[in-house]
Amino acid sequence: MLSDKKILFAAGGTGGHINPALAVAGLIREKYPGAKILFVGTKEKIESRLVPAAGFDFKTIDISGFQRSFTPENIKRNLLTVSRLLRSSAQAKELLLEFRPDVVVGFGGYVSGPVLRMAAKMSILTAIHEQNAYPGVTNKALANRVDRVMLTAVEAEKYLKPKNPCVYTGLPVRGEIVSADRTLSRFELGLDDRPLILSMGGSLGAQAINENIVELIARKHRDSDCYFHHATGQYGKWVPDSLQKKGVDLAREKHIIIREYIDDMYRLLSAADLVICRSGASTLSELQAAGKASILIPSPNVAENHQYHNAMAMAEQGAAILIEEKDLTPEKLIAEVNALISDPGRRQRMEENAKKMAAPDSAERICKVIEDLCLTAP
Repeated sequence: MLSDKKILFAAGGTGGHINPALAVAGLIREKYPGAKILFVGTKEKIESRLVPAAGFDFKTIDISGFQRSFTPENIKRNLLTVSRLLRSSAQAKELLLEFRPDVVVGFGGYVSGPVLRMAAKMSILTAIHEQNAYPGVTNKALANRVDRVMLTAVEAEKYLKPKNPCVYTGLPVRGEIVSADRTLSRFELGLDDRPLILSMGGSLGAQAINENIVELIARKHRDSDCYFHHATGQYGKWVPDSLQKKGVDLAREKHIIIREYIDDMYRLLSAADLVICRSGASTLSELQAAGKASILIPSPNVAENHQYHNAMAMAEQGAAILIEEKDLTPEKLIAEVNALISDPGRRQRMEENAKKMAAPDSAERICKVIEDLCLTAP
């Protein structure tokens, strides 16, 4: 159905935008080897590395976002952004005329705006995917222009005014997350029957999460009633020293592992009994796919406070505990952790509720939307 079609994906900025798009593109390539696929992104961001590494053609346009605080440096950046916005439409038009796609699909990031707007203006079939429970500014503006709006969370629909009814697809996650075996993972990690608490704050690290995890471990490490596996992120390299000063000997206490990054997330996630983390869309989709109980601490430093809305959607379904960063204290976190560690039945109910929210066939659903959209072409 898509064998002779040309599909352009516009996505950029973060792995959370790129990886789901790559999952869908990979499925299309597998099902329809004759389909021609092109990605459009920016040359400075992570897509410039991930997309070519996945074997897809990649083109760039110059686009950036506005800085919210008005420091002299940010004012300069915002002037540059205005200049790039003026050029981006022309660049998008040139790319569209060159590639001549049958359908253009936006997965988020600044690059989606000019590409999808120009495609709609040129009467090319268009679709966007909204990852968050509270839509971003770009997708809000695009919803009434594109032909299909796909959603990760049904809650997002009430904030949009789409031209056509929204389609719930969920958000694609890596196949290894879905297929990981808990028993094997725990064996490979050398775990016994004690619960494993997995915690992280993203690739850069979250100061508030790092600080509170340090206190959590410092106050609980002598109990030895659970395992801790914490990823500090790039800016959390101080965590081991801080724990050492608080009497936690990481060389001797084998039930505590501190790492900068987690490269084998599929293994750690499948083995975990409780996850403490931010609430980006991709993270939550992985929690749902793996069926994990979680304590979510949304980042307050994101557009439209979308992580809070993402976390609230999980909490309202009984799949997670939501603690806003402004309310986060060691005492509160320790109390919540202790309550969950001591109540396996509650954790199991949260796991089941998280699993109910998952869309394991999300990539297939999105592919079907693209297929159906192509069928509407004259």
